[in-house]
Amino acid sequence: MKRILLGLGTAAGAFALAACGTSAAATPAGGGAPVGGGVAGASTATPRCTTADLAASLGKPVQKSDAPGQFDVPLTYRNVSDHTCALHGVPGVDLTGPDDPAFGPVYHLPRIDNGVQANEVTPGTTASATVTVLTPAEGGASWTPGKLVTIPPAQTRPLTVEWPSDLPVLRQDAATHPGTYVNGILADPA
Repeated sequence: MKRILLGLGTAAGAFALAACGTSAAATPAGGGAPVGGGVAGASTATPRCTTADLAASLGKPVQKSDAPGQFDVPLTYRNVSDHTCALHGVPGVDLTGPDDPAFGPVYHLPRIDNGVQANEVTPGTTASATVTVLTPAEGGASWTPGKLVTIPPAQTRPLTVEWPSDLPVLRQDAATHPGTYVNGILADPA
C-alpha cells in the first residue's frame, strides 16, 4: 500500500510541478481568500520570469485568525535580473524532510489558482505566493520539513529555501481537501 501511495504521490507531484501554473488542483479547507498587494498589468509581449531571473525566500509564518492551527507563510520571488518579466500563476511547491512511514520524504502541495492573471515584476521588485500550512494537533504525529523546493510557473528548474525549523506540517497527502496548499502569485505592493 505504501508503494502505491508513493507512486501516486510521485506521479501527482511531477504533474503538478510540470504544469504551467494555471490549474486549480484543490480547494482549501475552510475556503481561503487571497492575500496581498496590488496588481501590475502585464503586456502579452512581456516574457515570463525564468528561474534564473528569480531568487526565492520565505517570510515569517503568520497564524490565521479564522483557522486555528493554520499558518500562512509568504513565498517571495525577487527579480534579480536586469529586465522586467511576467510572473503569475501558481508555483509548484514540494516540502522535503524526514522519511514519513506512510508518505515518504516529499510532500507535494496542492495548488490553488487564486492569484493575479497578469503581473510584471521589474528588476529588484518582488511578487509572492502564500503557502498555507496546517500544523498537527497537540500531541499528534509531527513532521517538520527541512526545505521548500519551488518551481516558478511555466518553468522546470527549481529554487530551494530553508523551511522554518519550528513549523511542523500535518501530512495529508491523500486528503481530498488538505489544510496545506500553495496559493497563486500576487503582486507585492510598491
